[in-house]
Amino acid sequence: MAVKEYKCPACGAPLPFDATTQTLHCENCGNEYDISTLEALRQADEDAETEDLSWDGFLQDTTGYEKLENTVIYYCKSCGAILETDENTVATTCPYCGNNVVLTDRVSAGLKPDAIIPFKIDKKGLIDRIREFQKDKKLLPKNFFSESMLGKLMGMYVPFWLYSAEVSGNVAMDATRITSFRAGQYNVTDTSHYLLERAGDMYFENVPVDASKKLDNDLMDSVEPYDLSELTEFKQAYLSGYVADRYDISPEEERRRAESRMLNTAGEYFESTAGSYGSVRLRSKNLRTSGVTVRYVLLPVYLINCKFAGNDYRFAVNGQSGKIIGELPTSKERMAHYFFATFLPIFLGIMGISLLVYFFA
Repeated sequence: MAVKEYKCPACGAPLPFDATTQTLHCENCGNEYDISTLEALRQADEDAETEDLSWDGFLQDTTGYEKLENTVIYYCKSCGAILETDENTVATTCPYCGNNVVLTDRVSAGLKPDAIIPFKIDKKGLIDRIREFQKDKKLLPKNFFSESMLGKLMGMYVPFWLYSAEVSGNVAMDATRITSFRAGQYNVTDTSHYLLERAGDMYFENVPVDASKKLDNDLMDSVEPYDLSELTEFKQAYLSGYVADRYDISPEEERRRAESRMLNTAGEYFESTAGSYGSVRLRSKNLRTSGVTVRYVLLPVYLINCKFAGNDYRFAVNGQSGKIIGELPTSKERMAHYFFATFLPIFLGIMGISLLVYFFA
C-alpha cells in the first residue's frame, strides 16, 4: 500500500489543507505552501527515492496483526502505529500523532477522480455557522451541539458521479378552463376541456449522485446544490487533513437514479408550461435519455452525529456553501416554557376580558 504523507518542509509537523487560504498551512510554524509548488517538489523527491513504499514493505511490521473483515491496515511512518481503515478510505489522519496520510494506491489508475471541489469552509467557520443555525431554534435542547462534539468535527470528501445527458420526448395533459357569465336572469358556468401536448429536448449537465453506500441518499441530495463551476483539477494535497472515501457504487448502478432525476425535472418543466387553465392533469409522459456521460468527482461535506435521549441525529453540512441539513430533536422542557411564555399571557388576557364583560353585563 503506497502512502503519501504531508509534512511541513520547515519543521516536520503535519501539513493539512487550509480551506480559508486554499494552501497547505502548518499550524506549528505558520508557513504556507502553494499546492502546485509543493506537489512538484514532492514529485521530484519521490523520483529520487529508492525506499519501498509498497504494501509488501509493511508486512514485517504487522506480523501477527489480525485485521477485521473488509478493512486494510497500514503503518504510520511518523509514529509507528498500525492503523486500520475501511477498504474504501482514501485519506485519513493518524489518531496518535496527527499525521495526515493519503493512500495513493486508491487514487491512482481508474480510481483517480476527474475533479474536486476543495473545502471552502474551515472548522472555525463551520462552528460559527452551526451556532448561527441554532440561534432561532427555540425548541432545540440546550447544548445539543456541544463544545466537545464541535471540536471533533471532521470534513470528508464524498465521492459523487456527475451525469450529463439529453432528455427528449413528449407530455400529454388534460386541462379545463372555466368561465362564468350572466345571461338574462341566469348565471352560466361554461367548462371547456382541452388536450395539451408538449414536446421538446432538454440538456442536463453534471447532475450529482453520491457514490457511497455508507451515506444516506436523501441526506446527500439535500445538502446540494454545489457550485460546480468551482470544480478544479484533482490533486492529492487537497485531501491532507481530511477524510476521503472512494466510490463503492459503480456509475452503472447509479445511472438509473440520475436519469430519474432528469426525467422528473423535465416532466415537471413541461407540465409547468400548461398556462392559466383551471385544472391540469397529466395524461401520459413519454420521455427518454440519450448520450449519457459521467464524471467522477469528490465534493466536500462535514458530517455531524449527535445523540439525544437515546436517539441518533445525523447532519450534513455543505463544505463549499455552509448549507446545513438534518433532523432536530425537540426539548419537552423548552416546549413547555415556550408555550407558557407565549400563549399563557394571551389566554389570561382573553379570560380577563370575558370576566369584565360578565361583570358589567
